[in-house]
Amino acid sequence: MDIGRDTSRFVMRVATSALTLMLAATWAAAQSPTLSNVDLCNGSDRTSAEPQIIGCTALIKSDLNDSHLLAIAHNNRADAYVGKGEYDLAIQDYDESIKLDANFAKPFNNRGLAYQAKGDYERAVQDFGAAINIDPQYANAFANRAETYQKTGDYPNALKDFDEAIRIQPTLKALWNERCWTHAVVGELQAAVTDCNEAIRLDPKVATAFDSRGFTYLKLGQWEQAIVDYNSALRIDPKSPTALYGRGFAKLKTGNQAGGGADIMAAKSFYQNIAEQFARFGLQ
Repeated sequence: MDIGRDTSRFVMRVATSALTLMLAATWAAAQSPTLSNVDLCNGSDRTSAEPQIIGCTALIKSDLNDSHLLAIAHNNRADAYVGKGEYDLAIQDYDESIKLDANFAKPFNNRGLAYQAKGDYERAVQDFGAAINIDPQYANAFANRAETYQKTGDYPNALKDFDEAIRIQPTLKALWNERCWTHAVVGELQAAVTDCNEAIRLDPKVATAFDSRGFTYLKLGQWEQAIVDYNSALRIDPKSPTALYGRGFAKLKTGNQAGGGADIMAAKSFYQNIAEQFARFGLQ
């Protein structure tokens, strides 16, 4: 677990592609796929991953003779496998999707996420780069590659990719939050505060933005402001280990030994190694 990941600060998950409208154009030539299978493959039934797998499998085994639509079906079935944590099966389907349509950006991005989940960061970066080469305006691919760079400690490249993602999609609050946190990690603290302010302006109900700004205030030595932000984060997410530990750290710095110790004990009850995570980023 990473201090930057423990509260799902940033999620750019796999992107299911829509088959319905495209299928309508080829309906006369491919009558065996039923509308229900199309809907299932599009992910219309969210009760579990199984309905999407069933619908996509039916389409893949049908008489549908359109390589792009088959590529979408393989991509969408892979998305469902990712939802089940079956990353190797997902990667097989993404491979097939890419073979069917090498100019389809989504399976590259989504395969990158599967590799990222497996800890194969080198392949993940390669896949996100391939998706970007196909679609230079693919904000999710930039953001996902930035997240992978974060995981490898390559914060300069992470910042470059967050810059591009924000340029393309400036209203997505998670991007501002993650760039805030990354700026804070590398010591660009005023830039971090500016980014977190924007993340909070876009959505004041997200705990992680307050958490990131609180972390920034810790690095600035502004203990009281850090406590205010961590209080806000904990009102939204009372079990956030980073917010509890950060608030405890700040309380200790202000001389509140009892309150600080209680917060730190509570944080460790959720994540035992939280102190080591903070120490990695210069907060002993």
